Amino acid sequence: MFAEIIIDQDAKALDKVFEYIVPDDMELQVGMRVKVPFGKRQLQGFVVKIKDNCDYNSEKLKKICEKIEDFAVVKPEMLEIMKFMAKKFHLKLASILRLFLPAEMREGKVSELIETYYHLCENVDYSISKSAKNQLAIIEELKNGDKSSSYLGEKYGYSTLKTLVLKGYIEKKKREVKRKPFVITQNDKRVTLNDGQINALNCIKENKTYLLHGVTGSGKTEIYMHLIEDALQKGKNAIMLVPEISLTPQIMSNFKGRFGDNVALLHSGLSAGERFDEWKRLFTGEARIAIGARSAIFAPLENLGVIIIDEEHEGSYISESNPRYNTHSVAEFRARYNSCPLLLGSATPSIESYQKAKEGIYQLIELPVRANGKEMPPVQIVDMMEELRRGNSSIFSNQLLADLANVINDKKQAMIFMNRRGYSSFMRCRECGYVAKCSDCDVSLVYHKEDNRLKCHYCGKQFKVLTRCPNCQSENIKYGAVGTEQIVHKLNEIFPDVKILRMDNDTTSTKNAHQKILDEFRRTKPCILVGTQMIAKGHDFEDVVLVGIVDGDQGLYQTDYRSTERTFQLITQVAGRAGRSENAGKVVLQTYSPRHYVYKFASNYDYKGFFRKEINIRQTAEFPPFTRLLRILFSDFDENHVRELLKVCYTEIVKLKDKYGDQIIYLDAMKSPIKRVQDKYRYQIMMRLKLEKADEIEEECFNIVNSAAKTSVFFEVNPQNLS
Repeated sequence: MFAEIIIDQDAKALDKVFEYIVPDDMELQVGMRVKVPFGKRQLQGFVVKIKDNCDYNSEKLKKICEKIEDFAVVKPEMLEIMKFMAKKFHLKLASILRLFLPAEMREGKVSELIETYYHLCENVDYSISKSAKNQLAIIEELKNGDKSSSYLGEKYGYSTLKTLVLKGYIEKKKREVKRKPFVITQNDKRVTLNDGQINALNCIKENKTYLLHGVTGSGKTEIYMHLIEDALQKGKNAIMLVPEISLTPQIMSNFKGRFGDNVALLHSGLSAGERFDEWKRLFTGEARIAIGARSAIFAPLENLGVIIIDEEHEGSYISESNPRYNTHSVAEFRARYNSCPLLLGSATPSIESYQKAKEGIYQLIELPVRANGKEMPPVQIVDMMEELRRGNSSIFSNQLLADLANVINDKKQAMIFMNRRGYSSFMRCRECGYVAKCSDCDVSLVYHKEDNRLKCHYCGKQFKVLTRCPNCQSENIKYGAVGTEQIVHKLNEIFPDVKILRMDNDTTSTKNAHQKILDEFRRTKPCILVGTQMIAKGHDFEDVVLVGIVDGDQGLYQTDYRSTERTFQLITQVAGRAGRSENAGKVVLQTYSPRHYVYKFASNYDYKGFFRKEINIRQTAEFPPFTRLLRILFSDFDENHVRELLKVCYTEIVKLKDKYGDQIIYLDAMKSPIKRVQDKYRYQIMMRLKLEKADEIEEECFNIVNSAAKTSVFFEVNPQNLS
């Protein structure tokens, strides 16, 4: 017997199948992990095929050394996903297989948590002296149930336990203990579905992709739970994806209340042990519902009955680090493989998804009103240029401050949105113009006042704060744009007696920090929650009556064809946090461009009007979804090396213009907007292709680059971030 094995090494030279002899005494299955001899080393590998015949001279083949587990860790469906992703996203096989297992499991750094416990022996007459108080106490404890060795030993002494074991009164046993991600209040608040929700559920019957366009508060989550309940009743399983870790406490509260231990959580915020245990519960079928961020699409579940992607428009569903993939595409593949429906839900669907719905590729389902029948909160646009003319140079308009004061007087809650963390976005010398930049990345450092440090938001490096310019020695230092930290500082000055919380990447870096902040906000009144896009979606707080958007223009003028779409989505999503119960809500939107068309549509919650405007611009300018944007990113520590490789590849790719003519709308090679990240220099080839020949051209570009590349190269289709 012979086995085809993929070596667990992310190297271009090893990105192929290797053949080994299966020892006669080894029972092997496809999907198992094994150790194999490779040169002078032993490496781990994944078995992807077992066969009777060999494609090479069998005398030159080596034998598999040993199995790592006695069961197949990669299921058949995952191997099919591997083949699909390798072709679709031009990824290495090993890097795809790594997505299917917890990283610490692959590295041998985590395993089952085994607990030693004690159990009362049955049918035993206990003869214990009254003076042996600890022995008697242990017997009484165990009459109420088994107890762990550590608990009894620390309380009564390990020697006492040993004595009772020798007497035959108690026995030592072992069991596996599951590590739970977090303790959460379960909420099973069942509601009566309205006509819109019932209609939506009745529509989702066939095995195809549905786009659920429902305004914020329209009851999409209840539809998700009904679909999953239906899948479970049919003996099937489900995957539910959310874009942010910050959403999981609320989602888990609802789902745990409804489905109990059938729910498993998968995301990067779990400890190694928790992640392994949750993965194993799904793998063994102990849990049947996987909930999590992007990586949960690879949950080891079989026989899926439904896949749901909530807030489907979010850019976080596209991986921007190795391996780079689009979650929607993987979800569509898994839905086809399992013959189950895929549901994409959003109050602000991506332009691409809504266009597919208009073309009939997706089936559109609409929920145009809130589940409770309440109106969407009115949006008041404040012209910050007018505020300046009136002498107000503060980051807060007079209107926002007045509304915040009313919220506090009424003992209600407010959310303040600013999608920039830190205190100031940069520090610059007013004399010579020097800007403090990261030594490893071509970006300015962000000032964090609480830590009194300058931090790089790309690589995480920290530096001392400037007190004088290192270039000209001037002490005249200017601070850049406002971040969440500065907003909290200013609000504390204005409202010193009010609890003000902050939720961003800095305050949520510790375990369960998201849940702690949200729980504190829920029970504190009056209270103001300041945050980045973490607070913009999914959260449901009945006492939030005001949402303030401090800088509506922040992402509007970025050099990215999606900048207007993202601005509309963020404003609409964060505005939807207000007035979700009996309390009427209000939104104050601060902008220096009040007449921009995006604010007209956003303030009226007019997604369809915005879509018509935006899709017309995209079609006229020949941008996705009418074309394909291809970015080939080259990265290396040696700038000369990466630049030369770019030239070699670009020279060959330019020749494709002769072959494909106007099918290639745009082609150019350049430095990336952020030239260096983590000390690696970045150059790129940008292409815009007509859809007719896009697959063919992309494949040719990949072959050109793959044959020449000796450094990191990434293919990105319609990338979320062009920097």
